[in-house]
Amino acid sequence: MNLRKYLIMGSQNCDEDPVKILEAAIDAGITVFQFREKGSGALTGNAKLNLGFTLRLICSQHDIPFIVNDDIDLVEPLEADGIHIGQDDQAVEEVRKTFPDKVIGLSVSNQLEIDASPIHLADYLGAGPMFHTSTKKDAKKPVGPELVQQLRKEYPDKPIVGIGGISESNADSVMAAGADGVAVISAVTKAKDINAAIQRL
Repeated sequence: MNLRKYLIMGSQNCDEDPVKILEAAIDAGITVFQFREKGSGALTGNAKLNLGFTLRLICSQHDIPFIVNDDIDLVEPLEADGIHIGQDDQAVEEVRKTFPDKVIGLSVSNQLEIDASPIHLADYLGAGPMFHTSTKKDAKKPVGPELVQQLRKEYPDKPIVGIGGISESNADSVMAAGADGVAVISAVTKAKDINAAIQRL
């Protein structure tokens, strides 16, 4: 899976129609999409499911992998290609057992989490937060691209995507540290020119 330009988004991150934003982002060159409908102002129930179906269909039409964020109940109805889980979500072992054929991404933010995680069961790692982020209210302290360097030394063959506070101005430092890609939310959803923003990531 090509992690190079990884867009994470839910309706709560968008000032305009998320469908339009996703379509523009795909046209501009994103390589993966993660549906993350959670937090203040997020849709719930059928509204969340219906938006998920719409965004899933768009990804299918363009061969863009569709990942759901730690929302286990959405994996099957949306026929997601994978699921991304954090340290406080369901255990990776359980998720792998339930979904043996799905892509699993795992978030790590420090050496303690790395040591305590079954890294071998994850298909890729989300390292971060790289920088300060205002998108996630409960975000941990920024760890910087050094975490990517550290992971790359310990797990030379494991795909790594940097996440958290990444923008056009700092994405290159994450890639230079050895990441396979950068994951962004507001750098795209709040961009005045989505095409230009994605080109520069």
